[in-house]
Parts: sequence; C-alpha cells; structure tokens
Amino acid sequence: MTTLHVATDGSDAADGSEATPLRTIDRAAQLARPGDVVTVHGGEYREWVRPRRGGQSDQRRITYQAAAGEHVVIKGSERVTGWELESGMVWRVSVPNTLFGQWNPFVEEVSGDWLVEPEAPTHKHLGEVYLNGLSFYEVKRFSELADAPLRTEVIDRWTGVPDRVRNPEQTSLVWYAEIKDEATTIWANFQGADPNAELVEINVRRSIFWPTDHHVDYITVRGFELAHAATPWAPPTADQPGLIGPNWARGWIIEDNVIHDAKCSAVSLGKEASTGNNYASQRGDKPGYQYQLESVFSAYQIGWDKEHIGSHVVRRNTIFDCGQNAVVGHLGCVFSTIEDNHIYNIGIKREFYGHEIAGIKLHAAIDVVIRHNRIHDCSLATWLDWQTQGTRVSRNLFYQNNRDLFVEVSHGPYLVDHNVLASPVALESFSQGGAFVHNLFGGTIRLQAVMDRATPYHRPHSTQVAGYAVIYGGDDRYIGNIFLAGDLAAAYRNLRNVRVGYGTAGYDGHPSTFEEYLQRVAAEPGGDLQRFIDVRQPAYVRNNAYAPGAPAFEGEHAALVLDEEVAFEVVEDGDAVYVEVSLPAAFNDLRLGVVTGAELPPVRFVDAEFEARDGRPVVVDADLLGARKELSLEYPAGPFASLNAGRSRLRVW
Repeated sequence: MTTLHVATDGSDAADGSEATPLRTIDRAAQLARPGDVVTVHGGEYREWVRPRRGGQSDQRRITYQAAAGEHVVIKGSERVTGWELESGMVWRVSVPNTLFGQWNPFVEEVSGDWLVEPEAPTHKHLGEVYLNGLSFYEVKRFSELADAPLRTEVIDRWTGVPDRVRNPEQTSLVWYAEIKDEATTIWANFQGADPNAELVEINVRRSIFWPTDHHVDYITVRGFELAHAATPWAPPTADQPGLIGPNWARGWIIEDNVIHDAKCSAVSLGKEASTGNNYASQRGDKPGYQYQLESVFSAYQIGWDKEHIGSHVVRRNTIFDCGQNAVVGHLGCVFSTIEDNHIYNIGIKREFYGHEIAGIKLHAAIDVVIRHNRIHDCSLATWLDWQTQGTRVSRNLFYQNNRDLFVEVSHGPYLVDHNVLASPVALESFSQGGAFVHNLFGGTIRLQAVMDRATPYHRPHSTQVAGYAVIYGGDDRYIGNIFLAGDLAAAYRNLRNVRVGYGTAGYDGHPSTFEEYLQRVAAEPGGDLQRFIDVRQPAYVRNNAYAPGAPAFEGEHAALVLDEEVAFEVVEDGDAVYVEVSLPAAFNDLRLGVVTGAELPPVRFVDAEFEARDGRPVVVDADLLGARKELSLEYPAGPFASLNAGRSRLRVW
C-alpha cells in the first residue's frame, strides 16, 4: 500500500511523498492503485477529481481522505475579481470562456425530462454566483437586476400551501449573464457589498469528484468539504451526474464530508446515459414513463446486477443548499446504505421545479437501507419512486419539511419503522405492499391508487424483473404507530378526490384479512382481470395509538384511541435536537412485542416476504435512539422504546 500526499504547496511533478507532495488531487487520482491512500492536506483546491481506476475489493479499495485535523475544501468554482460598477448596486465582470473549458454553466440550462416549465419560461442556467458563500438568483432580463424584490413566501406547487422563504435577503441577490464567442459577461446586484473586497466566486465545473469512466469501483472519499458544482437536472430517464458519485460502479463509500451548493444534485448513485438520456423531452414521441420503463430493461442488458452495480455507503455527511437533491439515484443505488446524514435546505431556493426534487430521491431502491438520517427544511424529505422493494426506511428524523415521505408506484415489500415524521404532510403512498411499524406520524397521510402506470417488480434481492402491475392501493401493514392530528385544511387546500387525513381511516372499506379479500374477489362476476379491478386490497392494521382527531381504520384490531390531547414538538437547541412529548395516562395501556417478518403478511403482487438483505426474516428491534428491544419484552407504540405517559424530553440528534 502506498500513501500519496497532496498539498497546496506541492507540485504535480513530485513523487507524492509526504516530503514532496503533489499539487492536485486529480494528479494523485491518476497515479493511485488498489490499496493506496491519497491524503490531502489542508487548504483550498479548485478542481474536478476524475479517478482513473478503482479498488479491486472492499479490502483493497482506493481511499481519498483529508489529513487528520486539517480542513480540506474542494470547489467547482473559481474566484472572480476585477468587478466594475455598472450603476447603483449592479456590478459587471467579463471572464474568458477558456476558464470553463467545454462546459460553460452560464450557457447550459436546467432542462430535461420531468422538469416542469412555468407558464412564462425562465431559462434558468446551471451557472451560479456566490458572495461569501451565499448563492444568488438568476434573473431573466438585464432590466430586472436593479430592483429584485424580496420574497418572504412562495407557494408549494404540490400542496398549494404557502411556504416561507428561508433566506429572504438572498432573493434580492441576483445575476444576469451574456455569452459571446470569447467571453462571458456577468452582471450582479450585490446589494451594497463591494465584490472586489469580498469573496465572489462563480461555478465553472460540472462535478467535483466524479470518474469519467464506468466501473471505477471500491473508492472511499472521506473528510472533505465539497462545494459549488454546476450539476445538471438529474431525472431517472437521463444521465445523472452529481457533485460527487461513482458514475455506474460498485462499492463506493462517501463518508464524513460536508457537501453543499450543487446546482441540482449533490451525491448521485444514479444511472448513465446509454440507458436513456432525456429522450422524452428531446423527442416528444413517448411519455417519460415509457422511456423509464425501457431504461430498466436496458440497464439489465449492460450488467445491472448486484455483482457489478450499487452496494454503496453514504454516511455521516452534512449535505445542504442544493437545488434538486442531496442524494439521487436511479438503478445505480441498489443494495446501498444511506445513514447518519444531516440533510437540509434541499429544493427550497425554488429557482426551478420538477417531479424529481427531494432530499433523497431514489428510483429502484432495491434492498436499500435509509437509516438514522436527520432531514429537515426540504420541499420533500424522501421520495422513493418505482421499485421500492426490500427497501427499509428506519430510525430517521423528518421535520420542518413540506412533506416527509412519498412512496410512489411501488409494490413492496418495503418497511418503514421507528421514524419521526413530524411535518404537515407525513406520508404520501401511491403504492402498495408497505409495512409501517413503530413510527410517529405527526402530519397527514395521503393514499392514492395509480391505475394508469404499471411498474416493474423483481425477484427478491435481485434486479431481475419478475413482472409489472398497476397500483391498486392497500396491501399495507400498520403496527405500533402513533398518529397525531392537526389542521387538515391548512395542510391541503387544493387537493380533491384523494384520501387524505390523519390516522388510518383512509383504509376504510378495505378488507382486514387476506381471506376476506379472496372472498370479495370470488364474489365478483366472471372474467380474469375484471374480477380484481374493483376489489380493494387488504389493510393489516393493529395495535396503533391515535390522538384525538386521528381516526382509526374501521377494521383495526386493538386500536388505542386516546381521549385526551397529545402534545408533540421537535426542538432544535444548538447542535442538539430534542423531541418533547406529552401523553395521557391511557397511553401506557398499549404494549406490544417485537415485530418480525413472521408477523407481516407477504405482499400480494410480488409474493415476497419481509426480509433483510441476507434473506432472513426482518426483525424490527432497534428504536430511533438505537436501543435494542428484547424479544421477550413488550414496548410502547411509537419510535422510542422508553416512551411512557406523561411528559418526556428525548435527545434525538
């Protein structure tokens, strides 16, 4: 094993020893071989690291790490000086196009499949201007530079609910650019700041740590600050480059980093271009849905399987201030673990809008574990879309988001356990085959069948497609959860003809057992498919606790309906986060044993059990704080094993 050193006073002509370090991380990336470690010393590096080769196994990986105790920043931006005052608070600078190479983000637009253009197109570009680290807004016309208004509130396009702007002063920091053959001219309103005295940067690189080739496997990236990447819109039907990511490979570990200010996506575990690259928006001949379906089969033909793709680990990172996602990935995310990350301010700048924006947005999250993450102040915290199978969402803290968890057009089995979902919209299920165990639902639950989009399901623990089906809704399991209530009108103002509410009463009308379901099917008139279309799938619901205003499913077994108010709040106190809760004495009347896969009926369409990755029945025995539950004991409803009636204040982060 060789250790290559990189330092800001080094030289790329050096040998990379500690005494004579290299100057750029990318030079080390061209030299590193399996088993090597690249140690980067403190300072600022403005470059795109393109690893040439990867490791050969988990034991012989290539590791890139910040030197112990040293702060290493890798940026996709360049500092720009020489600003000239145009008028008022608007300044101008021209930079040569050679600064950008072949990728000029002030030319490239935010575009692609699933992007929703407003009625008056804005033509947002991937370029960005930063003043002392704070990003600006682009305006469409030069004339808009002088008096950009402060915005204190925007309308969430999904719920129709007003939402506050987190940094109102940021909305008056605006830029406009014009590109000629030789130079790019940028005008910016600095609101009284002197750009030649302050730190002003513009992004110039698409990515920061991203290999050019596929199958650069077994790489670890640890301990860096990574910022300012002009990443493009990353829908599931396109190439999905991120600020950092493996680019269609296996076995990466991205840990202990601070990652921020990706124009679109920060960490990408996504697909590559040969399986489709924005064909729906470019060609206009077929829906994006159809191209996405085709991409699944195309990926399988080029080696989309456990032996070659996925099994990544993204852990203990802090990720914030990104326009689309903190973590994104279609197909390439399979068998991965995303844990212990702090994710916030994703999709809340609202410069552009589309159907792919969330803190974590995954398609085909087969056997993915999303565990113990803190996700807040996002337009949507976590969105699992298509092929959510073998997926486990466990011990996460969701709060202050517009919406917490959205599972779309998936057939399961998937497990959501021991989470706090404290935002106004806690869960949206356009799916079937889920199990919800020991969660606290602080907001509304929306249930919706999807009968016009058939999506694939797979053989258990495999990428091999076993079939596909539409979403009838139901076939869900709820055990040991706490349901709170609130102001439904405030949570949803513009939705019609969907089941939205608190508690589990949205399942009223569903059978409560599989036997009852089969009886209903048998009672239908003759035919094959026709017998099933109008029969609701079972809802397996038992031993949940309901605050006043949160009604229980009519077929629930052993529901605890509380008649006294429940108080609940997530409180930030410095770097710590607490849950404060007050429960009536009757809460102690509900206790239940540890839930295992043996108690969760198999899902209908996939005909699969609730299992861990290794194929053994899942055991739901760790609460949000990590406390292990003993199989021989009984525990309260909700995500905390120690929760009791009365007032509690629990540190959760």
